[in-house]
Amino acid sequence: MLNRTILFRSISALMVILGISIGLTGNLSGIPSSAVAQEQGNVPGNSVGNVSDAEIWRAIRHGVSGTVSIPDKKAAVLVQSEGDDFRLFRSGPLSSYGGWSLLAMFLLLGVFFTLRGRIKIESGRSGRTVLRFNDLERFTHWLTASSFIVLGLSGLNTLYGKFVLMPVIGKSAFASFTLYAKMTHDYIGFAFMIGIALMIVIWVRENIPSKQDVSWMLQGGGLFSKGNHVPAKKFNAGQKLIFWATVLGGLSISYTGICLLFPFEFAPFAPTFTLLNVFGFDLPTTLSPVHETQLALMWHAVMALVLIVIIIAHIYIGTLGMEGAIEAVTTGEVDENWAREHHSLWLEEINQKSREPAE
Repeated sequence: MLNRTILFRSISALMVILGISIGLTGNLSGIPSSAVAQEQGNVPGNSVGNVSDAEIWRAIRHGVSGTVSIPDKKAAVLVQSEGDDFRLFRSGPLSSYGGWSLLAMFLLLGVFFTLRGRIKIESGRSGRTVLRFNDLERFTHWLTASSFIVLGLSGLNTLYGKFVLMPVIGKSAFASFTLYAKMTHDYIGFAFMIGIALMIVIWVRENIPSKQDVSWMLQGGGLFSKGNHVPAKKFNAGQKLIFWATVLGGLSISYTGICLLFPFEFAPFAPTFTLLNVFGFDLPTTLSPVHETQLALMWHAVMALVLIVIIIAHIYIGTLGMEGAIEAVTTGEVDENWAREHHSLWLEEINQKSREPAE
């Protein structure tokens, strides 16, 4: 019995001595101590991994992509830190600059109308009309215009509705309205795309810049002074600017809209940034799918706001700002004197064709 007690105590003492030795040396059979492991960024014992918790969470916070076995590969990104930049941009520069731009355009048009008034047909209506836009052209105009108005209003609601509309109609009504507005926005977008495509097919040839456009621009199209009627063909320089802004802006908005409708299927910004870097830019070229979607949404909103500001001016000059202009897209017929004052070269072409004998 005594021998067993002595043996047990001896073994216990050896184990204590061995444990103290391991703690002091921090290296037995290649196993690092806790202090050394933390200093080297390793997990003690290498039993779980070789990176400390601090480094792991720092990488996760910066959007590192791990590995997943499920079909949804985007689940490999736990934290998408670029969302902070997106949120700050949306609630900061986008909202403020966009709002000021809209207000500035309304104020500018108000000042212009106060000083210039409505642009009249100075020689009066002749009672004779000439066909300006046929049925297909008017259909294209109204398809594009009506869909853009719906898209513009529903888009502005997502940006400013919380501050403008919700205090008026209440939270519940605003939530329902915004839900259906978002759904309408998604579907009406395809009508707008069709309208842009038709505009290109029908009007692109007549909107190619010409030397007459330079003279028109230098004289401000005669909009700022009475009696100054600058010669122009079917589309003057101002209308050509509207056309190209609508087409190019519309194509850009349509493409980013497709990217937003089908997220994680399109990645337009990584290759674009790679191309821009060739010209000296320093842009990131490794973008997560979520980051691509956020960039698409930012570009979509910026281009939409720019186009809305431009179209407001177009709507003004075609309705309140100029007598006889709206008739071109309603009945398709415009007064002959209106055509002579604003599109004299086009009217001469029409009259010349009418005088030519039929073959």
